[in-house]
Amino acid sequence: MTLIHNEHVIQSVADALQYISYYHPLDFVKAVNEAYEREESEAAKDAMAQILINSRLCAEGKRPICQDTGIVTIFLKVGMSVQWEGDMSLSEMVNEGVRRAYLLPDNVLRASILADPAGSRTNTKDNTPAVIHMELVPGGSIDVKLAAKGGGSENKAKMAMLNPSDSIVDWVVKTLPTMGAGWCPPGMLGIGIGGTAEKAVLLAKESLMAPVDIHELRERGPANRVEELRLEIMDRANSLGIGAQGLGGLTTVLDVKILDFPTHAASLPVAMIPNCAATRHAHFTLDGTGIAELTPPSLDEWPQITWDVGPRARKVDLDSITAEDIAQWQPGETLLLSGAMLTGRDVAHKRLLAMLERGEELPEGVDFTNKFIYYVGPVDAVRDEVIGPAGPTTATRMDKFTDELLEKTGLIGMIGKAERGQAGIDAIKKHKAVYLMAVGGAAYLVSKAIRKSRIVAFEDLGMEAIHEFEVDEMPVTVAVDVNGTSVHRTGPAIWKKKIAEEHALEVT
Repeated sequence: MTLIHNEHVIQSVADALQYISYYHPLDFVKAVNEAYEREESEAAKDAMAQILINSRLCAEGKRPICQDTGIVTIFLKVGMSVQWEGDMSLSEMVNEGVRRAYLLPDNVLRASILADPAGSRTNTKDNTPAVIHMELVPGGSIDVKLAAKGGGSENKAKMAMLNPSDSIVDWVVKTLPTMGAGWCPPGMLGIGIGGTAEKAVLLAKESLMAPVDIHELRERGPANRVEELRLEIMDRANSLGIGAQGLGGLTTVLDVKILDFPTHAASLPVAMIPNCAATRHAHFTLDGTGIAELTPPSLDEWPQITWDVGPRARKVDLDSITAEDIAQWQPGETLLLSGAMLTGRDVAHKRLLAMLERGEELPEGVDFTNKFIYYVGPVDAVRDEVIGPAGPTTATRMDKFTDELLEKTGLIGMIGKAERGQAGIDAIKKHKAVYLMAVGGAAYLVSKAIRKSRIVAFEDLGMEAIHEFEVDEMPVTVAVDVNGTSVHRTGPAIWKKKIAEEHALEVT
């Protein structure tokens, strides 16, 4: 019999969530660095440099890798001989651990979880409840796999009921480009095969808890069909040329993880879930001896990456920018932004447009004339910070608001993560505006460019309130120019062709 105290579960969960908020798994850091060193696309290489620098800064400063500190997902294998000291349910213990982690004063994490998802969508304020999966197994310990899953990558999850004769590899290669870059590649693909529809999705999620080891597999060679699939999918996914942040390049996927389960003779359920550049997971065991210990990695394990775009970047003063100025910017060009910008996400956009529909004035301090809006929901500041990690959110969610906002407010530019959809591109071209891309997965690095911050509207929305930022040389890329040219379309197309030509030469 093993006696496990309620407090041991609570504090272990809390400690693990804090740990993964600022420490990338070292296998992931190594894989990104190897991809960075191989990369030939300048834009993709720049993006990975920012991701690696951000990772080291977070490890040093113990602040979140990404402003989206995730929805907590936990897999528990509970030994059947475990007994408990305390009267809380296991779910209550886990959620108390989540609450304790996300409200820790020295490293407050962003509360992103909304209750009543189809109704009022009210923030629970402490990131509870977690998504908990439990299984009873023989033994006297509790095996815990825990992750904080970002919404941008989670939103790209795909599931299909294939015919038994269909090719899983073909389905992945066909589906991956439809996911866009909102999942912040380079990352891992988790794939679940078999069981039933819900089992395949669960397998895909759990597979992402494993370390990056595709290189070891390639060196020793596959021992079964699942391992063959991992290599086939990895190679064909990277041949698509999507690249880091969807800008085009050699590496889109760092590893492919697969778990399978027996299925019905008439079925082939397949699910695919990506992990983003803020991959966060931990694995520990509770055996009755106390709180789990997670050993901090040595900072010497991080690569020494330097990144200076100054000589080739255009410096932009946001306080004097005009429509004539932005018309000169070229797709793929690097800009360093200084001056004032406003922020806003989905709910803020909806509220603003509702006010305009009613003929109301916008809130005091919200004037978009010749201004830029940054799609961000920052982490609260701690200690002497101006703002916490403040990386971009997925821009396509704002596409349906873009035309009306550009038409009615004098806004001339937007900053976000990943590509714009056709509706967004059409609106940008129509109004001769621009869309700039900041690197997803480099939130703490971005926050270093923010010199002042204040909330100017909708304070009740918490992290979705409208802020005014004063920035100093914030790095961005021109992703859609005034003519509607999108680097997220041109870049991958160029690199897909290059990769195919290089492969053809190797074959001959």
